[in-house]
Amino acid sequence: MATETQSSRRAQRSTTGGDAKAPRRSRRTTGAAPSGPSRGPGGGRLRGHVIGTYGLLTLTVLLFLVFSLALPNTFPTLDNISSILSNQSIPAMLALGAMIPIVTGKFDLSVGYGLGLAHVLAMQLIVSNGWPWPLACVVVIVGGGVIGVFNGLLVEFAKIDSFIATLGTGSVLYACTGWITDGARIVPGPNGLPPAFTDLYDSKFLGLPVPAFYVLGLAVILWLLLERLPLGRYLYVIGSNARAADLVGIPTRRYGIYAFAGSGIVVGFAGVLLAAQQQIGNPSVGMDYLLPAFVGALLGSTAIKPGRANAAGTVVAVAILAIGLAGIQQLGAEFWATSLFNGGTLLLAVGLAGYSARRRLRAGADATRTSLSGPSAPAAPAASVQTSVAAAESAPPPPSTTTD
Repeated sequence: MATETQSSRRAQRSTTGGDAKAPRRSRRTTGAAPSGPSRGPGGGRLRGHVIGTYGLLTLTVLLFLVFSLALPNTFPTLDNISSILSNQSIPAMLALGAMIPIVTGKFDLSVGYGLGLAHVLAMQLIVSNGWPWPLACVVVIVGGGVIGVFNGLLVEFAKIDSFIATLGTGSVLYACTGWITDGARIVPGPNGLPPAFTDLYDSKFLGLPVPAFYVLGLAVILWLLLERLPLGRYLYVIGSNARAADLVGIPTRRYGIYAFAGSGIVVGFAGVLLAAQQQIGNPSVGMDYLLPAFVGALLGSTAIKPGRANAAGTVVAVAILAIGLAGIQQLGAEFWATSLFNGGTLLLAVGLAGYSARRRLRAGADATRTSLSGPSAPAAPAASVQTSVAAAESAPPPPSTTTD
């Protein structure tokens, strides 16, 4: 009875092994690697990547060439380039400062009010209180960082929306500016400001204004922090998905406060430069810089690293804004053209930033689908299957636990 049972089992295994070869061959046939993607879609993706990365930079160069051809005697001159770099250095620094919270998905609307308070406070400490200008500058910059930390606490711990929190903080800062100045301008005495202080803005290096090198240095520092250090990677993860950042152990609250503190420090430094530029304390000047700063920060997220705020893209965005404004002003545009240009560019920047973010998400989803639909692992060769079946047939049967 045991022998009969073993013979029937072997016959069943042999029959099953013979039938199993057909499905194996079928799987090998259907599991063949699909043909590579056509050149058309691949070329389209490559072109889209190049245009999204370097399109704004190319447009900046083209815009400069257009105005140079239209105004050959005034626009492509060293004096005009120096004037553009000097006049746009403070808006560029403010745009870089506003960019830092945007990396985390937050907005700091107090940068304009903070700029006004910083430059007024610097003038007050130097002119009215007689402080040494280096000490006054340090106090103003540190004060900007403290204001940024306060904004971060409101957003991260009090859980107030960044728009509301920083708008309220900005109103408080504007009130402080009015309290310090009593609504009037701070004018230096007959001796003026210390020459070393005004040289912070007026001096030149390699034939170009020194503030342009401040902007370049700040952009390099932010590029290193955001692109080459863990701090930047954490900030980008928080901006992409704060919940996921929490789950992987990133202290989102702490890094959110870091972002606002960095923005406040940059705003404080920009306020010092504004005081050295204007050499008077004007309590209402800060608001004029708020819109250009956000235009540059948002438009910069569509260049170099499309879909996310970055330092290099912000510098390119500020450059195209500076060239455009200088060009239309030299062509004789009306006084309201500047506001029209800034507002229209802001709308365009927001639209392009949203499009770049959606395009990036679609690209990620397509890459995920492609990886999931890739070729399966190749089936074992037919020879290996036959060897396995033969080994199974020749193997001794397991000891029977049944007794006759």
